[in-house]
Amino acid sequence: MTAEERHRAIVGMARRDGSVEVTRLASELGVAKETIRRDLRALEAHGLLRRTHGGAYPVESAGFETTLAFRSTMHVPEKRRIAAAAAELTGEAETIFIDEGYTPQLIAAHLPRDRPLTVVTASLAAAGTLAGEPSVTVLLLGGRVRGGTLGTVGHWTGAMLSDFVIDLAFIGANGISREHGLTTPDPAVGEVKRRAVAASRRRVFTGIHTKFGASTFSRFADVSEMDVIVTSTRLSVTEAHRYSLLGPQVIRV
Repeated sequence: MTAEERHRAIVGMARRDGSVEVTRLASELGVAKETIRRDLRALEAHGLLRRTHGGAYPVESAGFETTLAFRSTMHVPEKRRIAAAAAELTGEAETIFIDEGYTPQLIAAHLPRDRPLTVVTASLAAAGTLAGEPSVTVLLLGGRVRGGTLGTVGHWTGAMLSDFVIDLAFIGANGISREHGLTTPDPAVGEVKRRAVAASRRRVFTGIHTKFGASTFSRFADVSEMDVIVTSTRLSVTEAHRYSLLGPQVIRV
């Protein structure tokens, strides 16, 4: 097996399983651990993987994006903590935007039910979570449904958002970095997120630690456009401080 063939195999396994381990790769591919470590360094340099202690996980890109079903199996306790903390920021907001994605879906489940709310969302999953609540009016943005994430995109989605003034937006992203801001692999998704950011008075980014330092194809917002970032304690205090210097309050839970 050539180095190029190994690289394709490693990326394929990472995307299939969500992560790879050096020891297992060395055994399955029949090479030394140091060879695998060199492979992982090369793949990280090409933006395909991010290394961890003892392994790596895939980076989402224009050619690869995890599905909602897959996201609901990864880092779930961390995502639940983030969602609960984010929902506490609702305050007196009466109109709320809920982004597509698993963490925003969890935020929808944690929203207050003791007063009237109007929720605008591009997420079929979030709409389904809230549709039966008597105190919540759900406005589902129309458009093309993305099969992997159950989010709507396209002209109709953006046009509907342009007509709203929203109190609070819960925004997700596939990557967030100080250099490139908030990014997503699909420009159509990026356009929906961009319009949601523009339409909202307050914006809260929610995401697990692995989102930080990552960037994908389509940039839709700067870090400075977020009022609050909610993530987990697995993002270091030092790194959280660096993001806070760009403007947003950073909450680690």
